[in-house]
Amino acid sequence: MSAARHPAGRVLLTGFDPFNGASVNPSWQAVQALHGRQIQGRRIVAAQLPTVFGTSLRTLDTLLDQLRPELVICVGQAGGRGAISLERVAINVDDAPIADNAGARPVDAPVAPGAPAAYFSSLPIKALLAALQREGLRAEVSQTAGTFVCNHVFYGLMHRIASHPGLRHTRGGFVHVPWLPEQGTPHMALDEVVSGLRVIVRSALAAPSATPVTPGGGATH
Repeated sequence: MSAARHPAGRVLLTGFDPFNGASVNPSWQAVQALHGRQIQGRRIVAAQLPTVFGTSLRTLDTLLDQLRPELVICVGQAGGRGAISLERVAINVDDAPIADNAGARPVDAPVAPGAPAAYFSSLPIKALLAALQREGLRAEVSQTAGTFVCNHVFYGLMHRIASHPGLRHTRGGFVHVPWLPEQGTPHMALDEVVSGLRVIVRSALAAPSATPVTPGGGATH
């Protein structure tokens, strides 16, 4: 991707605030550790999203308008997973197993009424998987980002990229990370998560774009 299309060479990483009574969220701690760093000549901007339906997407939209980043990777916590999970597909459904941080618990509601049923990540997830494994980091491709706020943000990001002319050169996707050791098992140390995100950003910037983002369009991932 040409740096001329993104004069500031920015990469946006987002994480979430703690939710469901937790005191930490590894997604935010990990992206915050990379804020202000340079990877492949691009500046990393880290931002925290609220674990709240609707508000999280409005916050993300503001960031996209302000930054017009070359690459966006939203990161969330996935308790019970033992590896960095590269999410393949976002679906147009909000169906909350627990309440969000504002007390909302939507059931079978669309993220964006009238929009496509799903979007594929536009990250080169198989190349990212290989890069993570070469570094000895536990990693996997995941076929579901769930139906909570993580999927809500993932779907909203991909819908915005697909429909906003100013983001036509932006690539985006979602990554889930395990709990930290103090949160339970399985877990991953924070420095490993940070290293994994660094590898993901570097490899995504170096790899060719994945093409169509809507399922059914002949995309290969």
